[in-house]
Amino acid sequence: QVQLVESGGGSVQAGGSLRLSCAASGLAVSTDTMGWFRQAPGKERECVAAITWSAGSTFYKTALNGRFTISRDNAKNTVFLQMNSLKPEDTAVYYCAASNKIGLSVMLTKTYDYWGQGTQVTVSS
Repeated sequence: QVQLVESGGGSVQAGGSLRLSCAASGLAVSTDTMGWFRQAPGKERECVAAITWSAGSTFYKTALNGRFTISRDNAKNTVFLQMNSLKPEDTAVYYCAASNKIGLSVMLTKTYDYWGQGTQVTVSS
């Protein structure tokens, strides 16, 4: 059974940093893509970053302008999201997701098969 467990959320002032972790278990070898999504109140869930286990290829929401960095530790089956220069508009529930699909954009919600429970990130001004 696939489990994705996020941690590292919290409250921080604008300009601060947080590092989210997603511990994955039960993934098949074919589940190559991991993504970080966020959903703010009243808004649609959006992908902020994605990475592949095999090649370490990374993908980002363009508007982040390099503030976020996704990485993975294959030995620990863990994916990270380093978030720097946080802004109040980054406030959201952040979700980790896993996909075993190929040929679909890694930035789309429908590409992902498994989801974590989410972790709250709150950025105050």
